[in-house]
Amino acid sequence: MIQDFLQYDFLRNALYAGILIGLVAPLLGVFVVIRRLSLIADALSHVTLSGIAASLLLEKTVFPGGFLNPLYMGMAFSIGGALLIERLRNVYKHYQELAVPIILSAGIGLGVIFISLANGFNTDLFNYLFGSVSAVSGSDLLVVAGIAVLVLAVTLLLYKELFLLSFDEEYASATGLRAKWIHFVFIVLVALVIAASMRVVGILLVSSLMTLPVAASIRIARGFKQTVLFAVLFGELAVVGGLMLSYQLDLAPGGTIVMISVLVLIGAILWKKKKTA
Repeated sequence: MIQDFLQYDFLRNALYAGILIGLVAPLLGVFVVIRRLSLIADALSHVTLSGIAASLLLEKTVFPGGFLNPLYMGMAFSIGGALLIERLRNVYKHYQELAVPIILSAGIGLGVIFISLANGFNTDLFNYLFGSVSAVSGSDLLVVAGIAVLVLAVTLLLYKELFLLSFDEEYASATGLRAKWIHFVFIVLVALVIAASMRVVGILLVSSLMTLPVAASIRIARGFKQTVLFAVLFGELAVVGGLMLSYQLDLAPGGTIVMISVLVLIGAILWKKKKTA
């Protein structure tokens, strides 16, 4: 099985893309969970679905022959949704959490409209919804690699600022930190990672890769750095294991990755209970 992943281009692309996604999704997920913004990943994934559906609709009606890459349209919609969330958070200053369900509802509603205009689901859309080991092209892998490098560079550069904002945003603002600008950069990175992850994990399941490994890590880690380390480790375990198991058993990779993440989380919870008993 490992030889197949190294021999065939489409499997190798999926494996490399999965390794990169397993690194950056839980990495950003730690900051997302600590800031209690877990539902943002769900909201942006639904907005990304609208972008994918819009791209497939345009391909079917205006640009036949695969002129448009749905990945780019999904990224554009995801970034737009992230910016709208930030705008609504400023509008509802005392009820900022409302911004997330508003965008989530708008994203899924718009996606359903685009899907209905395109006369329903097709194979490509199912691959984006639930992931596919054969859907990751060489160009998609380059996009994922570029986003991964960007996420790692920004995280290293703004690590102290992101750490401070995650635990005490008011204090960070009082110290003169450009909190709004840093949060804007952070939310755009989350949008890019969600859009990049849809090929492997699937749009409807990508948010779980940003939360489940973090939830497992929180149960056993001692300190913030250990939380990041274990979250990335669990994310890689889920993605690589899920890809190989889904290929071997002919299962949807997204669902397999999520179920491995769930099993890791259950194991972490039981291990913690046994240790404290």
